[in-house]
Amino acid sequence: MLKDVKEGLAKAFPVEFRRAVLQAVQQGGVSAGVERFGVPAELISYWQVEEALAEEEGSLQGEWPGSVAGPREEAAGCSGGRPPEQPAVPPSEATAAAATNGGKVRMRRRPGRRRTKAEREAAVADWRQLGTSAAARKHGISEETLRKWRHAQGAFDVGTAAVGEMGPEDPALEPTPVAAEGRVPVVHGRGHRYGPSEKAAAVQIALADGVSEAVRQTGASRFMVYQWLGKAARQAGEAEPEGRAATDVERQRDLEVLHEWHKQPGLGPSQIRNQLRRRGIHTSVHTVRRVMEEKGYRPPKVKSQAHHGRYEAVRPGQLWHMDFLHRHIHQAPTFTLVLLDDYSRFAVGHAVDDAERADAVITAFEEAVAKHGRPEAVMSDRGSAFWSWRGVSRFTRLLDELGVDQYIAEDKELNGKSEKFNADLAKEFFNVKEYADVASMRQALAAHLRWYNHGRTHGALGGMLVPADRFYGRVDEVMELLESGATPDVHNLSLAARGLDLFKVTSSGGKPEVWLLGQRIF
Repeated sequence: MLKDVKEGLAKAFPVEFRRAVLQAVQQGGVSAGVERFGVPAELISYWQVEEALAEEEGSLQGEWPGSVAGPREEAAGCSGGRPPEQPAVPPSEATAAAATNGGKVRMRRRPGRRRTKAEREAAVADWRQLGTSAAARKHGISEETLRKWRHAQGAFDVGTAAVGEMGPEDPALEPTPVAAEGRVPVVHGRGHRYGPSEKAAAVQIALADGVSEAVRQTGASRFMVYQWLGKAARQAGEAEPEGRAATDVERQRDLEVLHEWHKQPGLGPSQIRNQLRRRGIHTSVHTVRRVMEEKGYRPPKVKSQAHHGRYEAVRPGQLWHMDFLHRHIHQAPTFTLVLLDDYSRFAVGHAVDDAERADAVITAFEEAVAKHGRPEAVMSDRGSAFWSWRGVSRFTRLLDELGVDQYIAEDKELNGKSEKFNADLAKEFFNVKEYADVASMRQALAAHLRWYNHGRTHGALGGMLVPADRFYGRVDEVMELLESGATPDVHNLSLAARGLDLFKVTSSGGKPEVWLLGQRIF
């Protein structure tokens, strides 16, 4: 079979035959060309590549492009295309020949002839009479090439009416008039990114001739042009172009955005939007970002990476994360440890020390257990305060005594919730204020964690809930308040009554009941 394929590749085919094969392939696929004409699929693929390269050069003319000069052509003194008996050389054979001859044999393709301005105008004129397909076949060019010529001359499709239904004198078929400065309207595809020079040109056109003219010539939307005008005015220190006057509601909305941002300067536009939504103020992230940028906000340059293998606990206390965050208060090193509940993202405990010590870990863990109950498992990295390479660490021995499983994250992505919390803590707490000493930092940290648990909305919880809503099991109650338009008040949700007892024995109807961590077990 390989012998037959090689013999088929060595055959010579006329240009008309090749085009007929490619036309059949376009209609029914490669299998149609193979079954109908008996041409090997490898040779059809080679012809398709040759046709694509020829179209990029401009057009397909008389002889088949991409010919390889051979001894017959040189002997015959041919300066044009290849004689019909000259065999086509597929890419695989050309590569093998180049390898055997030390790279001296290379594929040579005859470039397509560039059409003159008169020929391009004639093709566009025929398009008005015949349509895209017929005009492209008449001039031996591809339909895509004809579309590019039409756009360059400002000739665009008009509605959905067929070209044959309109007369040549129909004004709708006339090309789009060119601006006085000689500009031609530009049509960009969906998702086009405008460069600085394009934005500057749009601003100049809008200032000189109006926004509508800038939209027509650049292809940008009116919203984008107004946005570029406002940015240019802010950079120049001038008043922004007048538009629709802001209503009282919009001014109040902007004040609420700035008030929330000034309370927590470390929050970004998305987090500010979530804080406002919990208070019953609905707005978009784009609006919040615009208001903040007008007052000097600059988004941080953060490189995000794709993360796979996400997981989440199914109940509070099933898994706690812990990790240290290293920061300096002036010249004093501090190591902040935070214990984080996986299910609710609730900070159950914390500690601050001048080094990663097991004493700080044990103290913080025992205080969290005394306040919130014993967890089922704990996850940390291989830090010396958590894990011992030789023997058993003090913290591991404590977990064994309490019957708590210990998971060691070999990859930081496994302990990603704690890593993300530490990054937010650095951005929202350590980077927004300079503390006088470690004592003042400890006091401020406790207040910040209380606000984080009961006042900061969390994106992993849907953007409307705070960690305390999940940890204390009040999600349904809070969502009902939010849907009714009321603002949830943590003081009216009886948090003290929602604490889970570690172990409780009660009597119901004269029968004893045993409860463990809020669940009846007997």
